[in-house]
Amino acid sequence: MSVALLDKETEKWATYGGDVFDTASIVKVDILSTLLLQAQDADRALTAEERDLTTDMIENSDNDATSTLWTAIGSAAGLDKANQRLGLKQTRGGEGTVWGLTQTTAVDQVRLLAAVFGDKSPLNAESRSYVRHLMYHIAPDQDWGVSAAADTGKPTALKNGWLQRSQTRMWDVNSVGQIEKNGRTFYVAVLSNGAGTEDSGIEFVEQAARAAATAFAKSLSRAVTS
Repeated sequence: MSVALLDKETEKWATYGGDVFDTASIVKVDILSTLLLQAQDADRALTAEERDLTTDMIENSDNDATSTLWTAIGSAAGLDKANQRLGLKQTRGGEGTVWGLTQTTAVDQVRLLAAVFGDKSPLNAESRSYVRHLMYHIAPDQDWGVSAAADTGKPTALKNGWLQRSQTRMWDVNSVGQIEKNGRTFYVAVLSNGAGTEDSGIEFVEQAARAAATAFAKSLSRAVTS
């Protein structure tokens, strides 16, 4: 497991572990960001078809839509080129058509969240707003993960990933998003592998997110009052 958090206001970090993990479906935020950067470079808006595909990809985690967009952005080469601009340093696109085996770290995923939800970004305001909108409208059956660490009633922007490995039958379970905790805004990423079931992986990720966000919020509060 690896966890990373960034406090939006103070820009202070908290991290645990630094291993590289398969992204599974959290790479879909990266694919969308890449598509938007490419559209910006071409000075064009997304087409109606691209909007339909990106909505299905983020809100419903549709894999067919993702595969179409993966090809459209130039697969791993396109993703890696965009990530250089987005500030990701340890993320490499999956080989061929296997976008779910893109490799990343929790810190890199928080860097991507900062590019989406912060103001210092190669993504323009319209692009950032589009990604945010989709991440705030995740399908109800996929509303799990780092959202478990948010204060009750506070909106959460979210993208999760889950993948059962064909050889080991173990699960990769990941979750990234922006949450509100104790009056603070955190960008949070929890990456994990080796779960025996999808449900146990989700429970593990949620426990880690709650523990990390609670401890980080307390440490920031102590720093203010000391």
